[in-house]
This record gives sequence, C-alpha cells and structure tokens, in this order.
Amino acid sequence: MKVLVIGSGGREHALVWKIAQSPLVEKIYCAPGNPGIGCIAENVPIQVDDLPALLAFAKREGIGLTVVGPELPLSLGIVDLFEEYGLKIFGARRNAALIEASKAFSKDLMKKYDVPTAFYEVFTEVEPAVAFIRKHGAPIVVKADGLAAGKGVIVARSEDEAVSAVKEMLSGNSFGDAGSRVVIEEFLRGEEASFLAFTDGKNIIPLASAQDHKAVFDGDSGPNTGGMGAYSPAPVVTPAIHEKAMVEVMRRTVDGMAAEGRPYRGVLYAGLMIDGDSVKTLEFNARFGDPECQPLLMRMKSDIVPILLAVADGDISRIAIEWHDMASVCVVMAAAGYPGDYPKGDEISGLEAADRIDDLFVFHAGTGYSDGHFVTNGGRVLGVTGRGVTVADAIRKAYEGVAAIRWNGVHFRTDIGRKALL
Repeated sequence: MKVLVIGSGGREHALVWKIAQSPLVEKIYCAPGNPGIGCIAENVPIQVDDLPALLAFAKREGIGLTVVGPELPLSLGIVDLFEEYGLKIFGARRNAALIEASKAFSKDLMKKYDVPTAFYEVFTEVEPAVAFIRKHGAPIVVKADGLAAGKGVIVARSEDEAVSAVKEMLSGNSFGDAGSRVVIEEFLRGEEASFLAFTDGKNIIPLASAQDHKAVFDGDSGPNTGGMGAYSPAPVVTPAIHEKAMVEVMRRTVDGMAAEGRPYRGVLYAGLMIDGDSVKTLEFNARFGDPECQPLLMRMKSDIVPILLAVADGDISRIAIEWHDMASVCVVMAAAGYPGDYPKGDEISGLEAADRIDDLFVFHAGTGYSDGHFVTNGGRVLGVTGRGVTVADAIRKAYEGVAAIRWNGVHFRTDIGRKALL
C-alpha cells in the first residue's frame, strides 16, 4: 500500500517514521515534508492547504491511505474532499475539526455537554472584553478564537497585560482573522497533561499519557510556544485521573459531537489541567500534538497502520494498542528568538553523532538542506527523542542527543521531563 502523509513538522516525521515500520506499506510520500522526512519517504512539493493538488496527487499515485498531520487542512475540509472521491483518509471532517478551529465553539460544546472546563465568555469588541477583565481580575487567560499555530493563548499575569492582548487580537495585529473573536477565561491552577485518543465517532481508544512543555524557558516561564518538549508516561495521569478523563471529558465530548451532527473520527487531543483529583479541560485539538506525537510513537509497540485504517473505515471496535513498557522524552531544539523572529540558514552539526546513539531518534521539524548540509529553516528545528526504562533514563538519553548537536544560537529548555521526577 502507498501512504501519503500531509505536513512538514516533527509530528509528521514521527508519523512517517512509525508508518515506515509497517509491513503493509510499500511506499510513503510526504507533502511537503522536510529534509529529515526525505531520508525515509519521498517528499512532494505540495503545500498542506493546496487541497486540489493533494487530491490530484493521491488519485494519480493510487494512494491507499492519506494521514493528515496539521490542523489547517482538516479545518479546510480535506477529509470531506477525499472521501467524496472514495479515497481513504485519516482525520476529522471539517465540521468536526471545528473543535480546534474555533475555541468559542469548543467552549460552548463543553458547557452544553457538561465537560469540565474553566468559566469563560466570548467577545468581538474591546470594551465589554475589558469590562470582563476588570471585573474578574488577573491572572486570566486570553485566547484567539481561531487557529494560531499553538501560540494564540496569552496567560496574562496582570489586568493590563490581558487588556493589551485583547486589543492586539481584536485589532487583527496579533493573529489576523484568528483573533477577530476572543475567548477570555478563568486561570486554572494545577499541572497540565495531554490526553489523546483514537475514536471512530463512537468507540474510544486512549493513547498513553503524555505531558507537554509550552513555555519557551525553564520553569515554565516566558511566552507560550508550539511546544518545547514532551514526555510519556505522565505520572500526574493516575489511574483515577485517567478514568475521570475518559468518562467526563472524552466520552461526553465524542457523544456530544455525535449529537450535534458532527461525528468525530480521528485522533482527539484534550489539554487537561489536573489539580488533585480535579480534571478540567483547557482545549481540544483535532490532531496529534507536536511534540507529544514523538514520544508517544516511540513508545507504541503496535503497528500504527491498521489503527489508522480502522479509524478511516469508521470502526475501531476490534483494535487494541500495545505499548513498550518504557518511557520516552522529546527535547525541542529551537532557533534563537523563537517564538518571536528567528534566523534561518544556520548550519546544523552533530546529527551523525546523534544518529549513533542507541534508543534515540532525531525528528526534523524546521530544517532545510543547502550545499550538502542540514540547516535551520524554522522556529522549532529538531525534536531529539530518547527512550529509556524510566523517565529519568529517557531524559538522560534525550539530552545526550541534544549535547551532540549544535548550531549558532540554538535554544532548548534544560528541564524537560523534570516534573515526572518530583
């Protein structure tokens, strides 16, 4: 079978890496891919939002399964389009992907179906938004309603910071159309975790637990990013918390989406805030997390292709997932200045040395290739992912890989996974 993976980041590299291990697969394409992905699959120069070109390619090449990585093509309706032409594709349809594409829709859905979350209001004008902020005080959270590449959330420590964020978003300066509507919500205290599950719209199969690190600097300080690292398993997701997340969050959400006439099929990602035995939902994503995908797939023992096919066929009732009884940690190596402006074109050294380290894989995200060398070509450049018997072992393995790799101005957090050791 031929497989097409759509996307160009570390998540897509991890998906290609895992799919390539399946005996069911004879060839993998990735659109548009990156140089690291190109070592495993054939990169195709088609952008993720060029749906007609992606459809034409899949038809022409006889693609047996298309796997959608990022949220943008899902929100544009790529799954609906491919299914219209009888092509098998993994991902949420457009009306279901709205659970990520609109935070206001997501919050309203949670409220309607009693999914635990923070109190909130939605605004399109500055004056009532500012009045809400002044009434409730800080800290408080301001979110752009639309897609903002994981950066549309401002945790404001002061009322003035929140007011400034609202004005920037509603003026269109921060996130364009994505910020034309804002959600302002209660600041939740606790520890964040990522809870992912496969669903066919009825049945739900949870993945292993994981935890992301969104802030750019150690100690969860600085602005939010698309993710600076992740690890699995996450000890904060105890058996009791897991059960509560399945019953109160995933089950109610999947059933609620079906009741709304928006059956959700794909991988559903819930960002959870855990405080003692309390679980509240921060947000939903309609795809694998990045970088959570990297450590999760390093731990997945099962062949992923039958799982993806079963989801695409709409019946996962006979699927079971096996996991390696090991831990995995991904450390993101980023360009200087990220998540703000950053340079491109810096030569990356040490990748060959990292490749020689056992139980380690370097997933490419924002890389390019020039004059025979890998170079930086994005904000999050690499996801160095190690596996070990314990989380502590996996941390050591990942940072052994990080130590081997260098470029001018490289930045990474030094505390990825530390929460799991406390």
